[in-house]
Amino acid sequence: MSILQWMKEHYVFFDGGMGSLLQAKGLKAGELPETWNLLHPQALVDIHKSYLQAGANIITTNTFGANRLKYPRGGMWKLEEILQAAVENGMRARKEFIEERRLLAAEKEREKGYAEQDLEPYYVALDLGPTGKLLKPMGDLEFEQAVELYKEVIKIGCEAGADLILIETMSDTLEVKAAVLAAKETCSLPVFATMAFDEKGKLLTGGNVETVVALLEGLRVDALGLNCGLGPVQMKPIAKKLLEVSSLPVIVNPNAGLPRSEGSKTVYDIDSDQFAREMQEIARMGVFMVGGCCGTTPEHIEKTVSLCSGLEVKPIPKKNRTVVTSYSQAVVIGAAPVLIGERINPTGKPKLKQALKEHNLEYILKEGVAQQENGAHILDVNVGLPDIDEPSIMEEVVKELQSVLDLPLQIDTSNIEAMERALRCYNGKALVNSVNGKQEVMDAVFPLVAKYGGVAVGLCLDENGIPETARGRIQVAKKIYKTAAGYGIGPEDIIIDGLCMTVSSDSRGALTTLETLRMVRDELHGKTVLGVSNISFGLPQREIINAAFFTMALHDGLSAAIINPNNEAMMKAYYSFRALADMDPQCGDYIRIYGNVQTEPKNTVSGRKEVKVSSNTLGGKENWQGGNKKTGLFEAIVRGLKEAASLAAREQLESRDALEMIGQEMIPALDQVGKGFEAGSVFLPQLLMSAEAAKSAFEVIKEHMSRSGQVQEPKGKVILATVKGDIHDIGKNIVKVLLENYGYEVIDLGKDVPPQAVVEAAVQDHVLVVGLSALMTTTVPSMEETIQRLRKEAPWVNVMVGGAVLTQEYADTIGADRYCRDAMASVNFAEEIIGNSRKEA
Repeated sequence: MSILQWMKEHYVFFDGGMGSLLQAKGLKAGELPETWNLLHPQALVDIHKSYLQAGANIITTNTFGANRLKYPRGGMWKLEEILQAAVENGMRARKEFIEERRLLAAEKEREKGYAEQDLEPYYVALDLGPTGKLLKPMGDLEFEQAVELYKEVIKIGCEAGADLILIETMSDTLEVKAAVLAAKETCSLPVFATMAFDEKGKLLTGGNVETVVALLEGLRVDALGLNCGLGPVQMKPIAKKLLEVSSLPVIVNPNAGLPRSEGSKTVYDIDSDQFAREMQEIARMGVFMVGGCCGTTPEHIEKTVSLCSGLEVKPIPKKNRTVVTSYSQAVVIGAAPVLIGERINPTGKPKLKQALKEHNLEYILKEGVAQQENGAHILDVNVGLPDIDEPSIMEEVVKELQSVLDLPLQIDTSNIEAMERALRCYNGKALVNSVNGKQEVMDAVFPLVAKYGGVAVGLCLDENGIPETARGRIQVAKKIYKTAAGYGIGPEDIIIDGLCMTVSSDSRGALTTLETLRMVRDELHGKTVLGVSNISFGLPQREIINAAFFTMALHDGLSAAIINPNNEAMMKAYYSFRALADMDPQCGDYIRIYGNVQTEPKNTVSGRKEVKVSSNTLGGKENWQGGNKKTGLFEAIVRGLKEAASLAAREQLESRDALEMIGQEMIPALDQVGKGFEAGSVFLPQLLMSAEAAKSAFEVIKEHMSRSGQVQEPKGKVILATVKGDIHDIGKNIVKVLLENYGYEVIDLGKDVPPQAVVEAAVQDHVLVVGLSALMTTTVPSMEETIQRLRKEAPWVNVMVGGAVLTQEYADTIGADRYCRDAMASVNFAEEIIGNSRKEA
């Protein structure tokens, strides 16, 4: 019986932690856990069997960190052998366990007879963890490189006999997408994916429960959930939110509470009895796939199985939510009218056409920023011109927009290659514009939506053209729904475009469109979208007609409107309708935008108004025009516009002192973004792009200072290292980027760094601050050893630590001076230590 069949009617129990059990069996600090598959196979078999004996249905292979980055070709260890041995150890454990169960059952049931099918099925999951690298644009790993890394592991694991793929401890939606696509394109095994959220329900890269669920459901994983980083108590509210929005089975695999160090050993603050009670509460919420992660043992799993196995498996209600997402923002279509910005479309826009031909992506980014500032919830992206390489440009523009903005995008193209390339690299669940009732178009577009996820815009036209009546358009809509269903795409992932025909050539055009909107809403119970401005084509003063028609369409149930959010008349119509239709509690947004209340604080350094870098609000009153508008240095850095930042720096150097620009423009801009990051209104991609923009400006300033004989001395030196045995350097690299932008010289020792190498570097340069990073519990002892050696040989050093497995208490117990939960905390610590030292000097 496959796991997918079993989980329809039974609770599924995963195993627990692996690293802590390996340490108990002798795994040394800094030793590579996956090598034990070859060196100590019996130890792995024993661990797997202990979990099966505890009641687990699924055992996970010891392959969490096994990939080509960690085990390169020509190295001491062969990746193929490690993966094959890992799966074989799991299969051997299962075989021995079943044989033991069979013998025991045969003895007990000798008189009644024994049937092998009476045994519960047990499964070996190929375990995939993060690569340890950030994907571009935040890092240096290409998306397709990540896909290939995972494909290699999956191919070997599947051929070795794994029963399913478990992708776990993911903190980046783009990386988990790469892993899922690798699995889907390599084999037909079931795919489960679990993410590592923080206590606020956020991923490292800014994702949240809604964005994760939309992405993974769109990619058609078989179950989703969360693991690691938190104990069961902290996971409860996140699990609750997952159950509210997901139509798939939810997995919850917590740590055994929060970690601390005792005598060079990592221990956790929840014992097996409390763990099982907490897991029982989570199961009663509706989660029927449970297990453990770091710190959990067979005892934790056995007691969890004892308390949960008798509970009823509740059917999962389909949520029928129409959701499009970016990496960090989810837009639900249907609850309230949604605005889709139309400005990134060359039709009728000569400046945008010129920008596309000249490959002027900065112009396009400014258009996107302007629309976000003025209230758009989604941005339409159309780069179709006859004399450009549309597939390449579409892919590039999507990547660039997502590196600067956090709004979801609408991929607007009739070029199927361009559509696929955009959907493949898109970080989230996109809106796809469009499909129509023509069979060949549906057969081309729907497979892409089914593979990559998305919400498709369905145009009410087919081989016979555009129906003249609303009833005719509804028939086309029904055909689109029916065909989509054949590809496994539900009606919640279709929004119908009733087609907006200009009233200058058809006096009943508006009435037919409005009737179509009402029929989709009332008869089909569907969602709708319109390109509103088409209604006024050929007429003078078009915005008058547009605004009036927009209001009429909203009244008749329009779910989403493709408009120009920079147009004051359209936005007035939108906010007025929301206030009148009881969609704006106490008219709050209307008053905020059109009242005479000063709501945005002043920057205390320069007196300038703070620049918003988040789409959490609906937009501001001022209309930011974008395009060729010049952008100041402060604003360019806040928005992450690299070219604009370097241009602004060059222009300002003509009349301003370089050090003054750094102190009054660059550092305040980075501070504002940093504060937004700490407050949760700015996310990691925006933080890093702002740092990159500052870096581009600083390069210009450094060149100018060098020519004029000025020297900008670094504030001080900071050593960064990922500790021995750990190859995950994402956090370290993020900290490095920010520290360098704040004027520090960073000595980056890399990853898998022995304790003595850190000590020697600190002594050589008499460095005041050392930052140590670790992702895995098995490598924290190396961190503790490094700190102990620093205390002995370099007692002046102040040590900051960070990583997914660490907490303040854990950092205290291993002797660190500061636990830094994010990159800005590391900058603040360096400012505190080195800044005070400079003042004293």
